[in-house]
Amino acid sequence: MSQLLPVVGPDSPETRSIITIQKVKVKDQHLTCEFIEQRSEEAPPRAFALTCTEQVHPDLTHALSRLVPHLCLLAEQLTETTDYWPDESEELPTLFEPFTVTGFSMGRNQGGVTLIGQRELAAGRVLNLTTPYQSFDDEQASYPYTGLLETTLATALVEVEAALRGKCTEYRQLDLFEQPATTNVLLVPTPPRA
Repeated sequence: MSQLLPVVGPDSPETRSIITIQKVKVKDQHLTCEFIEQRSEEAPPRAFALTCTEQVHPDLTHALSRLVPHLCLLAEQLTETTDYWPDESEELPTLFEPFTVTGFSMGRNQGGVTLIGQRELAAGRVLNLTTPYQSFDDEQASYPYTGLLETTLATALVEVEAALRGKCTEYRQLDLFEQPATTNVLLVPTPPRA
């Protein structure tokens, strides 16, 4: 996995920088990300925490959903069956409906990951889940799908980088002062406050 991801902001040679993503969280469709940025490889690193005001693009939520099977295995919530792993193009099976990956935390030099998620319980309550740290260079291979996890996480990191560059859900905001032609508006003055 690439240790450094290029660029925050517009993709132009003047603003190109190198970032290392450390922590990602998506809450209420908004991305919060902690990362280290360097203007060049020789420049000193600067740490940032950024919360995007725009809603995340569906590609990012899709990339995070692909981490759900790993969350379930690493947190020992489900056991693997013959049809456990979905194809990339298909939606997750109903088996995974109660689960959501809400973020992740990268290890030093992006050599591993801790997944963070939730499980909706039958009564509607939420169980927060945090997996044990999973190293990508695990010599003892305690998790047999480390390579698949690393590849799936790389896709999520690409989407996080795209979100940091401005990829978000497009929405149309209505004009604040535009009034529909068929609506009559009566303005009533309010007395001044004392």
